[in-house]
Amino acid sequence: QVKPQFERKENKNCAMFTAIVYKTQVVAGINYFIKVQVSDTGYVHLKVFQSLPHENQGPSLVSFQTGKTRDDPLTYF
Repeated sequence: QVKPQFERKENKNCAMFTAIVYKTQVVAGINYFIKVQVSDTGYVHLKVFQSLPHENQGPSLVSFQTGKTRDDPLTYF
């Protein structure tokens, strides 16, 4: 659901956009930290916020880190 948000912010289209691994952090909602494969060797780390269910809002791309590799550890940022 956040692929269009990422593509808009990076001003590029991703033919590949596959989540590899994720972590969660409970706040007033949930922060998801997601490692996403965007090419054969390219990865990005996404921070996505999902508000509480009663707020009826979809996930929102908060920030991201580009230039990652498959072996880079997924950390909170």
